[in-house]
Amino acid sequence: MIVCVIGTRAQLIKMAPVLVALERAGLGYTLILTGQHRATMFELLAEFGIATVPITLHEGAEITGITQMGLWSLKVLWRALVSRRAIFPAARRGERAAMLVHGDTLSTLLGALIGKLRAYDVLHVESGLTSGTLREPFPEEITRRMVFRLADVAFCPGTWAASNLAGRRLRIVDTGSNTLRDAVRVALARPRTGVSPPAGPSYAVVSIHRFENIFKRERFEFIVECLEAIGERIAIVFVLHPATRKQAERFALLERLESHPAICIYPRMTYVPFMQIIAASRFVITDGGSNQEELSYLGIPTLIMRGATERQEGLGATAVLSRYDRATIDSFVDRALSGAASPPRTLPEDDASPSAIIVDELAASYAKSGTISVP
Repeated sequence: MIVCVIGTRAQLIKMAPVLVALERAGLGYTLILTGQHRATMFELLAEFGIATVPITLHEGAEITGITQMGLWSLKVLWRALVSRRAIFPAARRGERAAMLVHGDTLSTLLGALIGKLRAYDVLHVESGLTSGTLREPFPEEITRRMVFRLADVAFCPGTWAASNLAGRRLRIVDTGSNTLRDAVRVALARPRTGVSPPAGPSYAVVSIHRFENIFKRERFEFIVECLEAIGERIAIVFVLHPATRKQAERFALLERLESHPAICIYPRMTYVPFMQIIAASRFVITDGGSNQEELSYLGIPTLIMRGATERQEGLGATAVLSRYDRATIDSFVDRALSGAASPPRTLPEDDASPSAIIVDELAASYAKSGTISVP
């Protein structure tokens, strides 16, 4: 028996190739959406062709604030416990049950806790990542370390992540790279969508949404000042998450962004059009770990708007950690604009599939084995 708990869009994107591979192999599973994110979740399921109908634990508004997060987590945990026999049934005699969780969100921790309470094996995908600094990024680093302790099996996206778990009481499986690699390949193989940047052939993409960037006025103002300066040199497509928009309005920064002639505000979009836009960009400014990985696969210059990162992808090559230092930011933009523009990037078709490795493991231990193939 296999149960997969997903809370956010990033988790769904990274787990989508695994879910598709399970379905193609005829391995049934239960898909639980915690409701941490609501918008575009069902569009993403359709975009990746996932047929399994999910169970949703929370039907209310999307979680964008700290107070909301606390109330939501209590509600979801309560419902999961009250309805545990229906939603998370006990494994049959002689059968093993797997609770599949991903990443470093509160949904990850909730899924792992519920799995332990129901005597499931907890399988952590994208395990072993760490910044080495407990409070940065907050609260993700704390969540990761708690899930490491709860996990029975760790699917690690490379040798570095696997080495971070050495000595722990769990089974470590090195998938070689992240399942995100499979998701990128799917997105770039799709026909071009109707979404295109209005900025012309040369533009940068910005995606900022993390707690430490948008909930601190001084930090958010610093980022906006940097973008205004960069906008004097290249057009910017700013993909605005709902939480980012809310905080920009609260701090009176949205009008500044909208009034800048080189900054074009786009609403958050689904995965395929977003990937197609960034694949054709000159460079990207982001605080998202997933973006850091995606862009490293494609070789796109990336400025990570954070003080620390738990990921190694792209560092020392395509990615620069800003540490909120203006000189570092200016130097990055100088280098990114000094070279010739590149055509939209792609991934090799013969790359090994980390999703296939995960599903092979699931087939061997929690269901009848079968031949696994991932697009």
